[in-house]
Amino acid sequence: MPKSNFFGPLAFTALSLSTVFTLTSSAAFAQSKVLQYDSKGRVISADQYENTSKSPQANEAMPKNGNGEGLDWDRSIGEGPGHQAPAQPPYVPGEVLALDPPKDFIGQAVSMGFGISETTTLHTLNIQMVRLKTPRGMDPVEAVKVLSRKFPGQEFDVNTTYGPSAGPSKPSARTARALAGWQKISPTCGKGIRLGMIDTGLDLTHPALRNQNISYRSFNRTDRKPGPAEHGTAIANMLVGKAQWGGLLPGAKLYAANMFEINDKGQTVGSAAAMLKAMEWLAQLKVDAVNLSIAGNDNKLVRRALSTAERAGLLLVASVGSWGDNSRLAFPAAYSDVVAVTALKGQNLVYKYANSGPHIDFAAPGTGIWSAKSGGGGQLFYGTSFAVPYLTVTAGILKQAGRTQNSDQFRKLLSNAVKDLGKPGRDNVFGYGALNVRPACKS
Repeated sequence: MPKSNFFGPLAFTALSLSTVFTLTSSAAFAQSKVLQYDSKGRVISADQYENTSKSPQANEAMPKNGNGEGLDWDRSIGEGPGHQAPAQPPYVPGEVLALDPPKDFIGQAVSMGFGISETTTLHTLNIQMVRLKTPRGMDPVEAVKVLSRKFPGQEFDVNTTYGPSAGPSKPSARTARALAGWQKISPTCGKGIRLGMIDTGLDLTHPALRNQNISYRSFNRTDRKPGPAEHGTAIANMLVGKAQWGGLLPGAKLYAANMFEINDKGQTVGSAAAMLKAMEWLAQLKVDAVNLSIAGNDNKLVRRALSTAERAGLLLVASVGSWGDNSRLAFPAAYSDVVAVTALKGQNLVYKYANSGPHIDFAAPGTGIWSAKSGGGGQLFYGTSFAVPYLTVTAGILKQAGRTQNSDQFRKLLSNAVKDLGKPGRDNVFGYGALNVRPACKS
């Protein structure tokens, strides 16, 4: 489909908001350069390359955390610079999950030495989930094997853990809106659009989020405290924060789910069990698009739930992860039902710690974005997490406009509205390319 056919009116028939997409002229998305690329599609010209230790930029220090100077979120949680993804999938110690077990399962599991921590029915996703305590001395990976042998054909997995996949200029010039060239859209842009996010908690008292249309629920265990709100506050602000704080769709409704908690060792972790509950909540609400700025390992129970949610009409958008390890995929972005987003530095460069792979769909700004900081004020954030909101709001607009109903339709439509980067066509670094549209909203 030619680009000229795409940028026509996208009328919201049920809304008082008239929205069109137009080709943006922002510096972040539109300015082209002639660059040299290696066999993987990465820039290799000496003054442009961002992805090798031989380049001066590759060793450039990130702004320090604190005093509003900046935060590389992925680095702060041990998944960014200088860190490799764990050799084995991380999981909650002493726990496994079962989906849709047979009627006599609980009694037999208890007789095998398992304890029953929780039984939850996720009606919209059509899943019954049982969280079990493993027998003393039995590793969760071994417990999954034991249960699979005892109950062949049933679905078991560890309770995978996830982490949020997380420069000097005037802060106002580095907001999400400014980097996308969306400054002139209406402060009420997004009315009638329903967005979801699964992330950390939120600081709803922050001026950027106060009195915005946000519903919040936490799915941490009742015996544990929710994790810190820093990451979620920044992402929520990018999605629906007040216009002066750079919110992309300030008029949209946001349903925010916290899946993170403080474990017994004082660590902040998000679990597969909490993600499933959060996705059930958002599926019940029938949101238009879900922002997943998180990264972890493959979990077949999560895979099934997200596939069900996508078929039910939720557009799922996730970060590709910032492990800097191209040999392993980060999930949920690597699932075929999820739109995978990588981060740009500047106009044409990939964020140096972004994962790559054939599953990557699109690129958007993800470095040095000024956003709300939990506790007040703001700071610069870095990581693939912060590229996701651009695609989430775009998915929400197109879904509400009736232009796309699933991830495949979304990819096909948006692939004609990008700035191609790297090797011609889709590649393993930038996907189809950088998002190159903006909404024009009139109240």
